[in-house]
Amino acid sequence: MFSRRAMVLSTAFATAGCAHGPSELDKLGEFFSPRRAPKNFVRVDGAQFTIDGAPYRYVGSNMWYGAYLGAKAPLGDRARLSRELDTLASLGVTNLRVLGGSELSPLKNSLDPAFHAAKPPYNEELLGGLDFLLAEIASRNMRAVIYVGNFWEWSGGFATYLYWTNGGQYIDMNDPAHPWPEFADFSAHFYASEPAVALYRAYVAALVTRTNTITGQPYRDDPAIMAWQLANEPRPGGSQAFGTSNMPAFYAWISDTAKFIKSLDANHLVSTGNEGLKGCLESDDCVIKAHGVPEVDYLTCHIWPLNWSWIDAKDLPGTHARGEALADDYLTQHIAAAKTLNKPLVVEEFGFPRDNGYEPGSPTTFKDRFYSMIYRRVLESAKAGGPVAGSNFWAWGGSGRSQHPDYRMQKGDTSYMGDPPQEPQGGNSVFDNDATTLEIIRAHAAALKA
Repeated sequence: MFSRRAMVLSTAFATAGCAHGPSELDKLGEFFSPRRAPKNFVRVDGAQFTIDGAPYRYVGSNMWYGAYLGAKAPLGDRARLSRELDTLASLGVTNLRVLGGSELSPLKNSLDPAFHAAKPPYNEELLGGLDFLLAEIASRNMRAVIYVGNFWEWSGGFATYLYWTNGGQYIDMNDPAHPWPEFADFSAHFYASEPAVALYRAYVAALVTRTNTITGQPYRDDPAIMAWQLANEPRPGGSQAFGTSNMPAFYAWISDTAKFIKSLDANHLVSTGNEGLKGCLESDDCVIKAHGVPEVDYLTCHIWPLNWSWIDAKDLPGTHARGEALADDYLTQHIAAAKTLNKPLVVEEFGFPRDNGYEPGSPTTFKDRFYSMIYRRVLESAKAGGPVAGSNFWAWGGSGRSQHPDYRMQKGDTSYMGDPPQEPQGGNSVFDNDATTLEIIRAHAAALKA
């Protein structure tokens, strides 16, 4: 794939130069011309993001379903998407982390429909939804981080690529017959599977080189895209033994994929989507090596006190303080890693349950305290010129409401919310009537801008 592309580009340059002269060569675009510096793209300058030389710091949200909502009805609801983006913009949110690839899968709780099956043609309905999302984001001067794969099962993910290429074998997450960490170890076999990685790369290439059907602009020339992300939460494995032995394949995949994306698109940043220490078997060395690749432009970390048993959802008053202290320390460790690498750090996922249940507008006492702690650390870093450049809370639920009494997403549901399909809908969402949480986000955005 590399050699063919190189040959095509070489031929294009040679033909343009011989037949038409330099003026026609310029028409091949800023992406191909070293004499032009594309404007308005997010860049990295040491441990800071910049846009046209000015610092870029942001308040962001996760909105995995953005392309789904952006698809034409009945799958999507473009009017609702526009309203959601208007609400987020009014809060000062300027960055969205969104799903750009899902795999049609036999795994329980995986998304259906999906962006693609094993081979083309890919799902133009969802790709068109991503086109619409990017056009709407651009019109509001927002930026998108697009992750193109997933370690977990809810969007198909690495396990589905393996299923496509290993004769149909897979493991369902949380299957009692295959308890943790069997699924994570299975999914991590992806990095060393040449057939699976080849299918992944084929889709990545199609996505990164896509032209937006609404704006007519190639993705690689669109400054509304801040970064391509290799995957959501890639890990070397689940068990210490397998994960440690799999580290070389994990590092090689990160390096090779980052280089591959940069070879297709020199304008945009590339990030891993890794959780940090929790996505690296608690290894500081892994965090440094995974993010030290030259083509990886910044570090990411995710913070999930409930998922990591730092708190007890049934006793938030009694366990919140411990969870907050551990989260604060976790962030401190990643700030140190970012300083070591002299790269920006984004807290691109952080989530916390509401006081009781999943209902929009219900009390969020401890969730609000957690958000305030994260935002305080982000602001402290910004004031000190530190490496924390932005944050994306998980996740925006907006006007979405669960369609079922058990708060579970079912096939065919289109009331997209912040939580992925394997989780209770509303568990970690921020809704449009969560007044106190909205005010905390708004106040932080104003402080960060100031």
